[in-house]
Amino acid sequence: MLIYMLEDDQVIRDLVLYALRQQTDLEAQGFERPSAFYAAVRSRVPDLILLDVMLPEEDGLTVLKNLRLRRETKLTPVIILSAKGTGYDKICGLDGGADDYIPKPFEIMELLSRVKAWERRLSLTAQEASGEEQPREYRIGGLTVSPVYHTVTADGEEVRLTMKEYEILCYLLAHQDQVCTREQIFGRVWGYGSERENRTLDVHIRTLRVKLVEYGNLIETIRGVGYKIRSSV
Repeated sequence: MLIYMLEDDQVIRDLVLYALRQQTDLEAQGFERPSAFYAAVRSRVPDLILLDVMLPEEDGLTVLKNLRLRRETKLTPVIILSAKGTGYDKICGLDGGADDYIPKPFEIMELLSRVKAWERRLSLTAQEASGEEQPREYRIGGLTVSPVYHTVTADGEEVRLTMKEYEILCYLLAHQDQVCTREQIFGRVWGYGSERENRTLDVHIRTLRVKLVEYGNLIETIRGVGYKIRSSV
């Protein structure tokens, strides 16, 4: 798995890259400036991106926005690593399209755990795409989701989702009219679960509802348990 890290603090960048490179199945490259990062992405799209927020040239949230506008990287998982660790900062990052948010300072082992969870998820997604486990598409009214082509449309208009939003939606669609607990969603989509990450799931659900426009109300909150999606409008 190829990982790009955009971080202007050389100490942090070198430490994280060293830890990642000790894992025999991970390839990691670091960048100090967005310009060098963009050039690398144009040459080779990574499987996962670790992104700082406070950067020279342009801030990390702008970088994130640009990534989500590019077809090649619109679904590439992005983990924000930032010293801006308030609840508001985290919500801004997740709303902006990040798949995960880890405040600084962080434990290297926790970061490695999340990276490995992503590796498992990407491997499973690839296996499912090459097999026949998923239906060709889901349809609820004018909402169409194609697991084969990783596309989502609402009344014929493309809906741009992050990888996490997309996986949450597909998981709910695979269990229509069934209550999916928070633990089940975390286990399937994140590969790990934690009570302190409940806010992360809530933010992803909220942004997913907004992006689906009128079809966002198909997703129902089951208070104290989790979420479910209705099979009809």
